[in-house]
Amino acid sequence: MEQQSQGQEPGVSKGAPEEWKDVVRTVIDEYVTVERRQTEPAYKTELLEERRRRENLERRVNELVEENKRSRQMAEESDRGAQIKTELQRLGVQKVDLAFRIVKDEIVRTPEGGLVAKTVDGERGVREYLSTFVQENPEFLPARIAGGSGAASPQRSGGASYGVDLDKIKPGMSAEELQRVREHISQVAIQSLRGE
Repeated sequence: MEQQSQGQEPGVSKGAPEEWKDVVRTVIDEYVTVERRQTEPAYKTELLEERRRRENLERRVNELVEENKRSRQMAEESDRGAQIKTELQRLGVQKVDLAFRIVKDEIVRTPEGGLVAKTVDGERGVREYLSTFVQENPEFLPARIAGGSGAASPQRSGGASYGVDLDKIKPGMSAEELQRVREHISQVAIQSLRGE
């Protein structure tokens, strides 16, 4: 009995401290395993959310980069169009929009930022190209000679007026007026043939 009171409890053998260590170790391992299982889903969920946020940010950055690129291209196109139209106006073109639609595909921006015209003969300066275009297509310039099919005919020397009022030509005209209209038509036809 004295041995029990000196440090051993009843029912505990001498190798008990080693067994207790194993039991405690096993309990701690189980506790750590359970804790790990409980916290792993939270970490995994947090990692998945972080990945999702990163991917969304990367996608948004890529969208912004593309939008910026499109905006820059639109600004460059607008600037290119304005430069071409300004040069056409400087050359005296009246129908600027029509002429622009014809030449716009031939004029491109260089890597340095300037404009050149791509032609069969190679690259040419914009001014030179547009000047040649306007010279080859004078219909875009204002008319230089007043007149044409709708212009009023000038008075002839001698004081006689050969103008005919079209509203007065009708069935039942007097023979004298009908003759005068015929003469006027023949004179206009002769002038047209001579190029007057």
